[in-house]
Amino acid sequence: MPTYSPPRRDIRFVVHELLDLPGHYQRLHGCEAVERETLDAIVEEGARFAEHVLAPLNPVGDRHGCQWQDGRVSTPPGFAEAYRQYADNGWLALDKDPAYGGQGLPPSLGSVINEMLFSANHAWTMYGNLSGGAIGTLGQHGAQALKQRFLPPLIAGRWSGTMCLTEAHCGSDLGLLRTRAQPQADGSYAISGSKMFISAGEHDLTENILHLVLARIDGAPAGVKGISLFLVPKIAVEADGSLGASNGVGCGSIEHKLGIHGNATCVLNFDNARGYLLGEANRGLNAMFTFINESRLAVAQQGQGHAEAAFQGALRYARERLQMRATPRQNPEQPADPIIVHPDVRRMLLTQKAYAEGGRMLTYACAQLVDLAHHAADAADRVAAERRLALLTPIAKGFLTEAGNEAAQLGIQVFGGHGYIREWGMEQIARDVRITSIYEGTNGIQGLDLLSRKVLADNGEALDELLTEIETFCNGDQAPTALAQLLIRQVDAWRQVSLWLSRQQADDLNLIGASAFDYLMLAGYCLLGYYWLRAAALAKRQLAAGSSEDEFYLGKRETARFYLQRLLPRATLHREVIESGSANLMDIADGAFAR
Repeated sequence: MPTYSPPRRDIRFVVHELLDLPGHYQRLHGCEAVERETLDAIVEEGARFAEHVLAPLNPVGDRHGCQWQDGRVSTPPGFAEAYRQYADNGWLALDKDPAYGGQGLPPSLGSVINEMLFSANHAWTMYGNLSGGAIGTLGQHGAQALKQRFLPPLIAGRWSGTMCLTEAHCGSDLGLLRTRAQPQADGSYAISGSKMFISAGEHDLTENILHLVLARIDGAPAGVKGISLFLVPKIAVEADGSLGASNGVGCGSIEHKLGIHGNATCVLNFDNARGYLLGEANRGLNAMFTFINESRLAVAQQGQGHAEAAFQGALRYARERLQMRATPRQNPEQPADPIIVHPDVRRMLLTQKAYAEGGRMLTYACAQLVDLAHHAADAADRVAAERRLALLTPIAKGFLTEAGNEAAQLGIQVFGGHGYIREWGMEQIARDVRITSIYEGTNGIQGLDLLSRKVLADNGEALDELLTEIETFCNGDQAPTALAQLLIRQVDAWRQVSLWLSRQQADDLNLIGASAFDYLMLAGYCLLGYYWLRAAALAKRQLAAGSSEDEFYLGKRETARFYLQRLLPRATLHREVIESGSANLMDIADGAFAR
């Protein structure tokens, strides 16, 4: 069976050398106590939990799955015990508000822990991750009385949370939702309707589940402008915080899925369930985006985490598997050489490595921006961080989940026929990661969000700030010149195709929709190239100084070279596809699809 070992050295590289999180924490309000030793100790404890508790449960969850009977769901063996350990040891409270029982540590520290948990056991980690999103949304949009009543047991891990958006007839088109909310005399609402694809919607890990539900108040406007957000407990919560009777929330069924079998994906039925309004009436989608955006960053980590897991398994196998003979021979005394010496296997392994380690740099950088958005002392710094984060979030979610899927497929390919059978774990990674490019907004939707709302909506101002930063680094003294020139060419192409789309969109009404996915991928290749160039610059400096870890830094330098020479050129293809316009998609008669 596969094993997962947290990449401790590479995590330290990103945390300390690339981003200097300890120095960053000293500049944040309320985070000054997190020094290097504290950070490293927390990360090490998280690594042990991921490696020794969660990773062994990953195949168990896949084999057993979740079981539904009479409206109740039981999770796989060991899941509930692991969740109790997780909550009791304070992991859920790590970066939460101390006013409600949290530890108040910076969000980026929680992100480092989450990466390891997702790599070790994606399905299990979703339970706590969704609770984290519910905590953040309630904390930002809930009235003070609701926060006092509901946040402490959420943060303590006694209760958990979900997000309830999708309905059978509307999918991502939330303007069509039908779930109703009727005002009650006591200020609450009676929620009625059905939601589907609700991850962690019913389980046996906690004593209560708090559902964040989008619904339409009677008489509200049609479309997304009439949606409100409600907090709906599975079990009623009395004014003193004690649990009461069932609250009219039932699990009608669970889905039988391709992957993440250890997480229950539920159909939830609300029958006059008592709910509490979060935020303003008819502005529920705005409030829910607190949850959605946090979830999109988590999904980016899921994609990256699977790339790491697939790379570890494939690398271990490639070093041990003897097959065919290399040129020149590596082991003349053996009948065959280890497959890691063959060029095509190296191509696959280096692609996985580039995605796993480059994705780590990108997701931790996004988490650093979350820190600034929440804890920067200066208001201007908070606004700037939110602006950059808004631009990077759809790129990170979309590109890294596509990369995670590619890395998983390459893992199967490295194993050959052994990768296609359950024994080695590669096929589970491929099944589990597949959902990441679909949920929290498909990657086509991420591309539309990036291009329409984040680039064109402000005439490219936020994008220009990012591209100027990348170009400045490329032209500086630190960046290896030859590699920097490769990136500059693609960044210039990114800038030019953005301007071209801005000019052409009025003449081609389908151009943005036809270009969005390719634009997302072009942006992702360039952005990851920026982080790999920064890594190469750090490696160059360490090697010149005579580092005792020359193999590690050589690995960074050579992986950067591989990425910039072999993967970054894919951006050119995406630009050419964009500039081909929409006619090759839309000016085709429906009869062309006839069979």
